[in-house]
Amino acid sequence: MKWSAFFTSSVGKKLVMALTGISLILFLVVHAGLNACIWANDNGEMFNKAAHFMGSTVVIRILEIGLFAFFFLHIIQGYVLTAQNSKRKPVKYAVSYGNRGSKWYSRSMGLLGTLILLFLVMHIYHFWTPSRLGGMAGIHELEPVTYMDGREIHNLYAEMLNVFQDNLIVVIIYVLGCFSLAWHLMHGFQSAFKTMGVHNKRYISLLKALGTGFSIIVPLVFALMPISMYLGWVK
Repeated sequence: MKWSAFFTSSVGKKLVMALTGISLILFLVVHAGLNACIWANDNGEMFNKAAHFMGSTVVIRILEIGLFAFFFLHIIQGYVLTAQNSKRKPVKYAVSYGNRGSKWYSRSMGLLGTLILLFLVMHIYHFWTPSRLGGMAGIHELEPVTYMDGREIHNLYAEMLNVFQDNLIVVIIYVLGCFSLAWHLMHGFQSAFKTMGVHNKRYISLLKALGTGFSIIVPLVFALMPISMYLGWVK
């Protein structure tokens, strides 16, 4: 079988979903660690330094391009697989087995993925676009910060305050996006590793436990970021 034929087959598409999904899981770990820097309560110094490193290092900027490619590939393949599954089952079963057949979040990956996509668009608009394309200069009360080494860097922490501090609607949308991410990961985490060939019962049990913990802790860290900003838990 040709590689092109393999990657356009159902098995190939699931493999692409698994590989891109695992890559995005690793990205979430790094991003959650970066966001956790806001709780240093040092007026954003640690967070700004970490964000500056991520945005100015050449290797990371190259990986960022690959990350966007993985995002789009993961989204496109997800919609394709959802459409294919719908075509295979045009008529609903006379008896609905509900969660006895599969969990609701595993049957709703398309919907959850769409909600995450909307959240991602908002997140890029609020943070990635201004910091990468130079739109931060016009933001109200946003000043660059200069540290001991004399370098002037963007004050992304101040921008986060501008976005979340007095905008309850935005905070709620972000929290709902994190809620959708949690349920998406609840199925996607172990599904990705199963697709990669992990079928041993011992490892499956470990993956389920690890996946459940990851699906709760990482989205919770993301959700607590806007909540902490809005409620003034950080300074």
